[in-house]
Amino acid sequence: MSMLPYLRAAVRPSLRKSTPVQPGYDTTRDPSASSAVVDCAVYRDGRRVQGPACLTPREAIRRVREDGGFAWIGLHEPTEAEFAGIAATFGLHPLAVEDAVHAHQRPKLERYDDTLFTVFKTIHYVDHAELTATSEVVETGEVMCFTGPDFVITVRHGGQGSLKGLRHRLQDDPDLLSKGPSSVLHSIADHVVDGYIAVAAAVQDDIDEVESAVFAPPTKGATRGGDAGRIYQLKREVLEFKRAVAPLLRPMELLSERPMRLVDPDIQKYFRDVADHLARVHEQVVGFDELLNSILQANLAQATVAQNEDMRKITSWAAIIAVPTMICGVYGMNFDHMPELQWKYGYPMVMASIVGICFTIHRALRRHGWL
Repeated sequence: MSMLPYLRAAVRPSLRKSTPVQPGYDTTRDPSASSAVVDCAVYRDGRRVQGPACLTPREAIRRVREDGGFAWIGLHEPTEAEFAGIAATFGLHPLAVEDAVHAHQRPKLERYDDTLFTVFKTIHYVDHAELTATSEVVETGEVMCFTGPDFVITVRHGGQGSLKGLRHRLQDDPDLLSKGPSSVLHSIADHVVDGYIAVAAAVQDDIDEVESAVFAPPTKGATRGGDAGRIYQLKREVLEFKRAVAPLLRPMELLSERPMRLVDPDIQKYFRDVADHLARVHEQVVGFDELLNSILQANLAQATVAQNEDMRKITSWAAIIAVPTMICGVYGMNFDHMPELQWKYGYPMVMASIVGICFTIHRALRRHGWL
């Protein structure tokens, strides 16, 4: 139990902490490589067993079965043919193998005999100079994890969500790795949820920016309701974020509360912390969705109010113009006997009347906020 105080420091490192690159642990697949395996190693008593930089899966499991420990195999976007041999070697269930190869799965936790199959959605915040109606805010990937009594197989899809730094940190903490494959599963879950927290903070900044723009005083020449496009785009990206977070709540609840033979009891306690952080992120994302609904409605309401104001101005000017139109229409009638037509001051009086009446109407409309 003396090692447990150091567990949190190992599995919840600073999000901005940089990890030195070590040779032999690259987790980005080389397009020219003939295999999807990016790393394969055996860990015994919490330490990586010395040997080739990257063992074959068959050799790794042979060493584990003979001398103990567990194997951790990392793959990036394997094909069916590339994954078939590994699936046969470790006895993986065909349904789980199909999900791991084809990806596009919901976050979930499934048990097949002596193997846990866990799917995580990774989220990456896409930096952008300015949020527009076509900006991509979040980018998703997937990490599948097969956890057995003496092995961990991670399958990653997407260009982000690398596990290289996580593997380095775990290798620097033998006490943690000595807990077995469940320590790797917990660290992956914690790593993914930490990514959610960072993305949630960045998305919050984007929402604050949009909210400020919507409620800021309109600038001259600005288009009314022009923020609706980027609000809707941001809402779509938040929904993508929500689809990654919400389905993971139940798997984390099961891992933190239900005793499992494949999960070390000491490690299971720390799944509760991951579940707590995930629940808080979920609350944030739900709040983002509701807030964006309110912002979108406020933006549309402002556009409607602006249109009403424009209509009132048009109506006001039409009322003012109606006065000279009516008077000129009366004196434009071709009757021979009209009292003012022969009067010397008839024209000045009509013009003065038009100006006076129009001025009075204009002042009244301005006083009531129509102009």
